[in-house]
Amino acid sequence: MLRSMFSAISGLRAHQTKLDVTGNNIANVNTVGFKSSQTVFEDTLSQVIRNGSAPTADTGGTNPAQVGLGVKVAGITTNFGQGSTQNTGRSTDFMISGDGFFVTRAGNENLYTRAGSFDYDGAGNLVTPDGAQLQGWMADDGVVNTNAAVGPLSIPFGQVMRPTATTEGAVAGNLSTTAGVGEAVQTQITTYDAVGTAHPIALTFSRTATGWSVAATENGAPRGTTALAFGADGRPTGATAFTVNVGGAPVDIELGGMTQYGGKTSLTPSGVDGNAMGTLQSISLSGDGTIMGVYSNSLREPIGKLALATFANPSGLSKAGNTSYRVGDNSGQPVVGEAGTGGRGSLTAGALEMSNVDLAEEFTGLIVAQRGFQANSRVITSSDEILQDLVNLKR
Repeated sequence: MLRSMFSAISGLRAHQTKLDVTGNNIANVNTVGFKSSQTVFEDTLSQVIRNGSAPTADTGGTNPAQVGLGVKVAGITTNFGQGSTQNTGRSTDFMISGDGFFVTRAGNENLYTRAGSFDYDGAGNLVTPDGAQLQGWMADDGVVNTNAAVGPLSIPFGQVMRPTATTEGAVAGNLSTTAGVGEAVQTQITTYDAVGTAHPIALTFSRTATGWSVAATENGAPRGTTALAFGADGRPTGATAFTVNVGGAPVDIELGGMTQYGGKTSLTPSGVDGNAMGTLQSISLSGDGTIMGVYSNSLREPIGKLALATFANPSGLSKAGNTSYRVGDNSGQPVVGEAGTGGRGSLTAGALEMSNVDLAEEFTGLIVAQRGFQANSRVITSSDEILQDLVNLKR
């Protein structure tokens, strides 16, 4: 009878733990990046009333008679399954699709989280709601070195993209064979000098008796001319490039993509390099974690890349609060790298991974835990009644 009472007490404790875990799961049903847990039970030692024996030539074997002494919590495991997607539209909300953790730094410690809700602090750093800094690699002149050590990611709003001078460009398209001598068509390309000043260059294609002539002008001022001839197949013959003077510097214009067919005339500028000065206006995120800066000159350039970490055994991580984890004794060391490589998942901007708690499953577990607790309490009550009857034998 005493064994049954103590076994029931262990059952009460175990099912109370299951209730605690289930209650925590339900409480975090809307927590971003939360991973649900489940309780695993196992029986404790058993008391042997009679040992078993092996069969002999004259007798059969017997099984041992054992009475269990209760139950205990074998472990509380974490379910790292993918949570559902919630679109937010915020450029600093990131979601991992697949394996991996964001790397953050709080004080002198690296932490790992699936909650991708970040924002800016006063220095432009990307931080979690509790102030931990998101880690990754910053770009140097648009180049990200992922072999370097990770560090805080910051968005330098107002950062200036320096101008670069135009050195080359091209025009492609068709000059119709039906054009008469003296007929002209025009297109325009925008070039830049060394300080980023724009120079609109008009390219006028005029039909001649032997082919076409191309004249480059800037606000009516001549900047260069060339002749363009075509063969019987409609492809250019001879030289197809000429030099245009832009702000005192030469710019090579390639016309090798031109044709002379019987269709309509069409001209398309392409391959014009150089740019004006630009300031950082906003950011966007690509699937490999690259943070692209969008500048006022309509250009885009990498300014950094997020780092993701994977573990041999994520279930071995220790919970650090704030939906973060720290390296545990049985988790293995973090393997940090780019998204989409080494088994790491891809990233999506403007979305968050929600909790993977299944309410239907949790409510079912709640009923099971409640009934288990109730049944164990009945064992204690029954044992107490039997003990009372035993005491009443002597009146």
